Amino acid sequence: MEAPRWLPLEANPEVTNQFLRQLGIYPSWQFVDVYGADAELLGLVPRPVCALMLLFPVTEKYEKFRMKEEETIKAKGQEVTSGVYFMKQTISNACGTIGLIHAIANNRDKIDFENDSSLKKFLDESVAMNPEQRAKYLETYDAIRVTHESSAQEGQTVAPSIDEKVDLHFISLVNVDGILYELDGRKPFPINHGESNVDNFLEDAVEVCKKFMERDPDELRFNAIALASA
Repeated sequence: MEAPRWLPLEANPEVTNQFLRQLGIYPSWQFVDVYGADAELLGLVPRPVCALMLLFPVTEKYEKFRMKEEETIKAKGQEVTSGVYFMKQTISNACGTIGLIHAIANNRDKIDFENDSSLKKFLDESVAMNPEQRAKYLETYDAIRVTHESSAQEGQTVAPSIDEKVDLHFISLVNVDGILYELDGRKPFPINHGESNVDNFLEDAVEVCKKFMERDPDELRFNAIALASA
């Protein structure tokens, strides 16, 4: 049976913020552009920041690194706190929505939800599930699918055909219990990137993003947006 396929989202704060409002989240936290990695440009980002989403190209170099990373972690192990909310991706082009879910789910203590929020309902119902069950549940969750499809049409560029192959992918970086985690539904587990804290989270997350760029120095298709206090 062919996997479900959605239209891809843009890494555009206007689109993601509208998406979150439609999912029943008050705008006390909003996505903003991260224009660069140097201190002056990071200084333009409102603080605090509780999550960062990176859009990057899935290249042959990246895929080789991903497979090696997975082998290394399986061999050596890593610590992942039980408080991390992680889900797999089984829907093609849904990485933007899964990135948003990861960003919000791991900051629920900070987020203001409307009483009838469809995303809060999804999180409440899926919190006890494992990553694979959450992915399957999202496949059947029409409230999020319909909102995703409407948001995918709202970007600054023309949305591609639903059948078009897209080689750009979203991940989320979050701080859970003082540890910086990379959450990518294409990977079998969260990636522990070491200690972080509220004050330094943006700088620490950007250091992880730099590693993605260093692996593909000829690529320019990187874009980061931060979930910051409004």
